Amino acid sequence: MTRINVSRKNTTRSTPATLGSVAWGKNIFENISVLLFAGLLIVCSLAVGCSSEKPKQQISTVQAPIAPAMSPVSAPAPLNQSPPVREASDEPVHKKVVHRAPVTVAYSDKVSGVAFRYPRKYVLKIGNAADGVVSSTTVPMDFLQPGGTALAAVTIPEGAYPKSDLASALFDVSLHKSLTAEQCGQFATAQTGSTVPDSSATNQTPATEPRTPPPAVQSAKLIIGDMELRSTETEGTAGNRKEASKYYHVFANGMCYEFALKVATTGIEPDEGGKPVDQDEVFKRLERILATVKINPVAMEKEAASTPVPIPPSPAQ
Repeated sequence: MTRINVSRKNTTRSTPATLGSVAWGKNIFENISVLLFAGLLIVCSLAVGCSSEKPKQQISTVQAPIAPAMSPVSAPAPLNQSPPVREASDEPVHKKVVHRAPVTVAYSDKVSGVAFRYPRKYVLKIGNAADGVVSSTTVPMDFLQPGGTALAAVTIPEGAYPKSDLASALFDVSLHKSLTAEQCGQFATAQTGSTVPDSSATNQTPATEPRTPPPAVQSAKLIIGDMELRSTETEGTAGNRKEASKYYHVFANGMCYEFALKVATTGIEPDEGGKPVDQDEVFKRLERILATVKINPVAMEKEAASTPVPIPPSPAQ
């Protein structure tokens, strides 16, 4: 009996403990459920919030670069992009202009009307200086009669043909105001039995060495532009010096114009490494100057004595 009572007591005591444990577990389950539900609510709220923000962000990124259709202002370029390059026509380009000297120089004389061009490196002499150059040649002038005047002379520099036997090369212009058109077409050296013009007659300085007359050569015609020139060629010597010349005459403005090309050699053998000059090549250089010659019209000088005008007879009384 004693055992039965004890067991009853244990059974009675254990029942509340079991019920308590069940209640405690039930409470824990409810608490976990509440926590899970709350967590689900937080997760859902976050998910809904994120899903609601994404469309707004996409819309903002799409609408930001859109500019009004009529707006002339373009969208700003990104920082990592280089600025647009302007066209060359927007800004003037300053180029350094190099002014080069012309290859040829112009000569013009208003009194005689003569004009021509010559290389810049050649030497031009006019007036008395030109007269001194012309008078140093074997045939200063080849007019039919003395009385010519040297206007200009262009000489080729000595250094143009180094180590050669070239003594001088020049192009000169002379004028004679007393010759007729027929006389202008003739040359003193082309006449039969003629000699080199006397220096005293032509007002030239006599040469220090005797000169031999060049052989007579028949004159020919040459056309330059609208001018028809008569021409002749001569060859002369003065000691060892040899000179070949070409003369051209034309009548214009009531005067006789003479253009002469002259090439002289020393007659001495060139130094070692040199060679005789090619006269034909030198003449070609001088002929390029002759090809530029022009004679412009000039006012004719009035004669000192005018022609007397006949007096008409008086009417009969």
